[in-house]
Amino acid sequence: MIPKTTIPKNNHSEHDLAVMHWGTYRVTTSEGELTKIDPVEWDKNPSEIGQSLVGAVSGPSRIKRPAVRLGYLQHGRDSRHGRGKEPFVEVSWETAIALAADELARVKKTYGNEAFYAGSYGWSSAGRFHHAQSQLHRFFNQLGGYTGSTNTYSLAAAERLLPHIIGDLDVLQKQHTHWSSLAEHCELFVAFGGLPLRNAQVNGGGANDHSLKHWLGQMQQNGTQFINVSPVKNDLSGVTNAEWLSLKPGSDTALLLALSYVLIEESLYHADFVSTHTVGFAPYKAYLFGEKDGIAKSPDWAAKLTGLEADYIRTLARQMSTKRTMINIAWSLQRARQGEQTFWATVALAALIGQIGTPGGGLGFAYASTNLAGANRRTFSGPRFPAGKNPVSDRIPVARLSDMLLNPGGSYQFDGKDCTYPDIRVVYWAGGNAFHHHQDLNRLIEAWRQPDTVIVHEQYWTAQAKFADIVFPATTSLEREDIGSSSNDGFMIAMRQHLAAQFEARDDYAIFSALAEQMGFGESFTEGRDAAGWIRHMYEGSMPRAQADGIELPAFDDFWAQGKLEYALPDEPQIFLKAFRDNPLAAPLATPSGKIELFSQTVADFGYEECPGHPFWYQPDADEQQEMAARWPLHLLSSQPRTRLHSQYDHGSVSRRTKIHDREPLWLHPADAAARGVTEGSVVKVFNDRGAILAGVHLSSDIRRGVVQISTGAWYDPLDVQQPNSLDKHGNPNVLTEDRGSSRLGQGCSAQSCWVQITPFNEPLPEVTAFEPPAFVAAP
Repeated sequence: MIPKTTIPKNNHSEHDLAVMHWGTYRVTTSEGELTKIDPVEWDKNPSEIGQSLVGAVSGPSRIKRPAVRLGYLQHGRDSRHGRGKEPFVEVSWETAIALAADELARVKKTYGNEAFYAGSYGWSSAGRFHHAQSQLHRFFNQLGGYTGSTNTYSLAAAERLLPHIIGDLDVLQKQHTHWSSLAEHCELFVAFGGLPLRNAQVNGGGANDHSLKHWLGQMQQNGTQFINVSPVKNDLSGVTNAEWLSLKPGSDTALLLALSYVLIEESLYHADFVSTHTVGFAPYKAYLFGEKDGIAKSPDWAAKLTGLEADYIRTLARQMSTKRTMINIAWSLQRARQGEQTFWATVALAALIGQIGTPGGGLGFAYASTNLAGANRRTFSGPRFPAGKNPVSDRIPVARLSDMLLNPGGSYQFDGKDCTYPDIRVVYWAGGNAFHHHQDLNRLIEAWRQPDTVIVHEQYWTAQAKFADIVFPATTSLEREDIGSSSNDGFMIAMRQHLAAQFEARDDYAIFSALAEQMGFGESFTEGRDAAGWIRHMYEGSMPRAQADGIELPAFDDFWAQGKLEYALPDEPQIFLKAFRDNPLAAPLATPSGKIELFSQTVADFGYEECPGHPFWYQPDADEQQEMAARWPLHLLSSQPRTRLHSQYDHGSVSRRTKIHDREPLWLHPADAAARGVTEGSVVKVFNDRGAILAGVHLSSDIRRGVVQISTGAWYDPLDVQQPNSLDKHGNPNVLTEDRGSSRLGQGCSAQSCWVQITPFNEPLPEVTAFEPPAFVAAP
């Protein structure tokens, strides 16, 4: 029996705070129901997403009890092809735990721990203890290990490239120049992919002070010139006078190469910085001037690829070299074929300009991609739940999930290594949703039906839950106690329980504790602590790290009584790579040379045609692309939504009121609409070789002709679950996106390299059933 740990209770004014990935709110409940949620007063630009929790937490989409797919109860793993097609049976917790434990024991004994896939990618709880992925990994590490995943869907290509040329991205993102320095010193901010306010509304671990809109206003007031390099104008909506540079999607690398060409051709580059802080200038220059391939990467060359005027490209290069210039690249640009090259070309351009390490100038990888980069806050991330070490070394690139399940034993290349896919028998998922993040959902469904068993922890009946075998109902953040804290956020919040666990839901820790007990390692998993005991233990364990970051944390009981901590601001604004600029020998980068690598011998030695060792424009399939453009003339961009985080709370009021005839909105240029007989507010069929979806039309001249945009996160809702490649009624763009690695270097997702056609949908509109639970039957 685990002793119960008490956490002090009181009626302090901060007692009602709840932390979400998109904000901190004050919660009001009445008779056990959530009735109101208000943003905190210190948030400069609060997100409205929180309003979705009212009515959604215990609504009809909620998973009420453990459930098992009927075919799995009757025939076990032999019924795997029924996933997504069959009704469920609600069972007791004892039955569900025993069923899962028996299957885990069987697979471990028969196939070994490599047969478990517990990559479980996703944003779970903002709380530091109830972080589902950490709970999952601790459980499997103590079970003997698991096949995991590496990198993220968000920016895998960049995560793999940047360590070779400038450093680890996780480290670099915490070093970005603070907005306060940019507001004082930046004259020109060139935003490749824009600075979308919607993206900066979220942050892993919680967001307290949404500051992007405030700082953009300060910079505009101080005279900073903004250039939005994007096919979509509202990617920089926070600045009223931003210049919109509307280029063809996927052509950013060509523009960046041409800008570098001009700097060298006109001797505008910073020769001293290049000489002392970079390596590989000569081979990069030779490539830009076409010494090997006979093609100069000039503005005239880039104009044909980007749709921009060659003279404008030259003018922009001159501007960037003479003004204090910050170059920022959005994560989205590397989610494409050869996405690594866009980031490499950005680093190279910033290095040639030579302002890296200066106040207001240089380079940024994530301004506005979350509410993290540039925040004038300390980097302390808060308490951590110890997941332990995985005894299994195998990890796949996270975006290669379907490849792994469809090709057990198959070979692939990744970041200079020859790799082999494992034979996965159990997929165990907690805290994420593959049916949101992964590309080509029809291919994923085929892959998802290959393993023996799929086990899922979920709060709501998402598509992933409906395509599982065993479903454990999990609590939401409002139904448990935790600590809210995040890097660069500057706050720590005591997250009190506001609602009783709904129906029969349990938190992930309770579920894994029960499984561990059933399988014989319950004591080592819990270490004799209940959830409250772990929260206290984690807080006290974080005190030395906080102190090293200049933060003195109060005793736990004092923190919990206070409810909120706000750390003192840093003494001086942070400047990205300032120490490296001041003395590259004393503060070298974590690259093979210790410098910025315009040419990387390491990457060149991989022998990848698409990544020859320097920023590179790669278009081997020009004929194929021309044929594709004729069949699928519209370039589809899938963006982060503004009304939810990924797919979270798509069933909530904020997301649902933006739907058009209950479908996800699709942005379309009026000229493209007129050519197809499409009008504002109508429903269209969007399709290509991979599948088809329905979407509601929003016409706007703020999107480039030939380009359409739809947000990700609409819950997948097939018209007929019994039929393969069924029409998605709701508008999930990942039915259409290609499941293909960015390159052999990064193996990231390439969602932004997607082409489609659109036609009016003139048939009776099918009802959207995405938010309804599956059918249930009595136990056989």
